Amino acid sequence: MKLRYSANLGWLFKEHPFEARCAAAARAGFKGVEFGQVYEQPVASWKSWLRDNDLEMALFNMPAGDWAKGERGIACDPSRKTEFRDGIARAMEYAIALGCKRVNCLSGIAADTEVHWAALAENLNEAATAFARENVLLLIEAINRNEMPGFFINTSARAMRAIELAAHPNIKFQYDIYHMQRSEGELVATIQRLQPMIGHMQLADNPGRHQPGTGEINFDFLLKQVASLGYDGWMGCEYAPTGKTEDSLGWMI
Repeated sequence: MKLRYSANLGWLFKEHPFEARCAAAARAGFKGVEFGQVYEQPVASWKSWLRDNDLEMALFNMPAGDWAKGERGIACDPSRKTEFRDGIARAMEYAIALGCKRVNCLSGIAADTEVHWAALAENLNEAATAFARENVLLLIEAINRNEMPGFFINTSARAMRAIELAAHPNIKFQYDIYHMQRSEGELVATIQRLQPMIGHMQLADNPGRHQPGTGEINFDFLLKQVASLGYDGWMGCEYAPTGKTEDSLGWMI
């Protein structure tokens, strides 16, 4: 199985104006792009950039609260269920217009209480139910607590618990290689064990969160293992290039 790579436009091609990043990604050979908060740009602009460059929108996030104030999602906050529901509608609008089949949910920062687990499960179930009607897969991501202190879903085990509690077949795990290396290691064994539940993957090397080949992860071995498992989703390139983006892509050959 040959892996499909998508360019995360919040990390790659930042040397270009935002409106030129899709074109730059296409010139570099990417067939897909992803971007966390797509809502920063009008739907019409995204449709034009994707169409003109023959690109697929591989992934974006649900609205995640006020990022500038330190919020990193609101899904586990029981006091913001109405706002989360509005976010479902907003994400659905963009997913349908852009033909995007995967939307990621950030759980948020919260204490480890059953109240927060219950709120997360209820919100995930509601979002998964709504997205399923449009054949859009809901994802839940784990982010390491070294980099994002207090993030509620910070390991693969906690992501699996969230999915189990939500009890809906339209939820899978977004496995970020960089975050999982920092949180728990055992990358190949974990991917092998969770492969049926993985709906999207992202990569960056560690330390530094730069392109593969700059750190400790043996990507040549790891990516061959992922391909051999028959993973057919996107592999999002979510790293900070050490120089120009185009000069950081040699590892893909």
